[in-house]
Formats: sequence, structure tokens, C-alpha cells
Amino acid sequence: MGAGLLYAFALKWFVFPAKVILTGTEGIAASLAYYFKSPTLFLVLYAVAQCGLIAFAFAKISRVFAFRTMLTVGTVIVALAFLPEMRFASPESQNERILLVLFGGILAGLAKAISLRMRGSTGDEDILGAYFAMKYLKPVGSIAVIAAVVSTVFGLSLDFLTYRKIEPVVNTLMYTSIYIFTSAETLNNFFRKFKLVMLTVMARDPEPVGRAILLAASHRTWTVSDGRGGFSGEPLYQVRTILTHEELREVVDSIEESCPEAFFFHQDLEGISKRYYIKPIG
Repeated sequence: MGAGLLYAFALKWFVFPAKVILTGTEGIAASLAYYFKSPTLFLVLYAVAQCGLIAFAFAKISRVFAFRTMLTVGTVIVALAFLPEMRFASPESQNERILLVLFGGILAGLAKAISLRMRGSTGDEDILGAYFAMKYLKPVGSIAVIAAVVSTVFGLSLDFLTYRKIEPVVNTLMYTSIYIFTSAETLNNFFRKFKLVMLTVMARDPEPVGRAILLAASHRTWTVSDGRGGFSGEPLYQVRTILTHEELREVVDSIEESCPEAFFFHQDLEGISKRYYIKPIG
């Protein structure tokens, strides 16, 4: 619910005044609301679309995820209906529209990340993002960029019908692109469940390292490689495990406590096999 309130702040006070096009069905609803100059139209279309997507979440993701998404979306709808109009910057292109777009994107991405970390979402493309992220092991924010294509084309078409000029269309496209990538990047940086990392630990005895990994992440396994210290000539073992960024801190803390003399480093991974297991969001 807190994430829903933050998302409503982002939309009402920053995104809507800047008239940027949102992603997914939100973007289509916002574009129609801009075209007909009716904020109520956005609420109606947004609510209808979210009902269908939440039903999809119940069927394909989990009941917990769907219920918490419903709480978030409900909070957004109520807050948008009752929040007062406020102006923090001038929305005209030649003035401070960029500030509205950037700050709105940061707040929206942060709200999405908070809700996803609490095993819910702000609805719309985040539901599909959660589904496809689990299926293809891709960051959730990447799905938002894909979902933005359809809504942006639709919104720009309405912009052209409104002004009959190409300049306002290109202007809206520029600010919309900034918003989408700001929001997606903020989400990916604060919600790192689907970002993977390889942790490599060098130790004289691999057994305590393995136990430390098991203690912190019981569903993970590891690989042990024999080696020899180049200077000392003593046996040295490399223990490798693949973790999500969410799991990394807890595993590292466990290793430091169990094997304070061990040396370790980690690096981000891409192209992981689909057989890799990540706990479902819900």
C-alpha cells in the first residue's frame, strides 16, 4: 500500500503534468485521458485493465502476488482520485518539464521496486514482467521497456491527431523515452532478484565454505576446484556458487563469519541457463 501511495504521487504530481506516455495499458489509458482531457477516464480504463491482469496473476503467478498487487493497485486508484492538484515545476518544454520527467521516473521505479520486494507489484506490465522474468530469468525492468513500445506508438498517434504537427510528437517521444528508461533503471537497481552473480571463494579447506553457503542459501549448491598457491605451493581450493544479488549479502556474511581467512570475489553473470532456480516472486 505504501508503494501504491508512492506510485500515485509520481503519477499525479510529476508524470501527468509532464504529459509523458506510460508503459503498457497504463500508457494507453493515459494517452486517451490526455486526448480527451479527462483524468477520470484514466482511472476507469486503468481499473478495468488491472482487473484482467490481476486475474492473470492469480492464474499464472501466485495468490499472494495477486492479492498484494490488488492492494497496491487499489491504493493507486484511491490516491489518484483524492490527491490534491499540486505543481512542483512548470510542465512546458522550455521550462522544467525534464525535472518532472526525471523525478517522476525515479519515484515510479522506486515504487515498483518496493512492491516487488514485498512480493506484489504496481500492476500492469509489472505483472507480465514478473511472469516473464521467472520464465526467462530477465530483469523485470527490461519487460517495461518492451511493453512501452505499443503504448508509446499509440500515444504519439493521438498526439499527432491533436496538434497535426510532427514537432510536439517528437518532443513527447523524447520525454517519454527519458521517463521509461529512468523508471526501468531505478527498478532494476533496487529490485535485483533476477540479476545473477558468481561468487568465487579461495580457501585452504572447502568444507566450512560449503557449510556457510548452505546455511545462508539452503537451495544453492557449489563447485570445488583443486589448486595450489603460486607463492606458498600449498593446496588451495576454489569454491564457486551462482547466486542472485538478493542472496549475495547474506551468503558473504555467512562465509566471513565461518571462514574469516578466506579470500572471495564476485562478478555479474549474463546468459544463465533456464534450468537455474530462482524462488518465485509470490
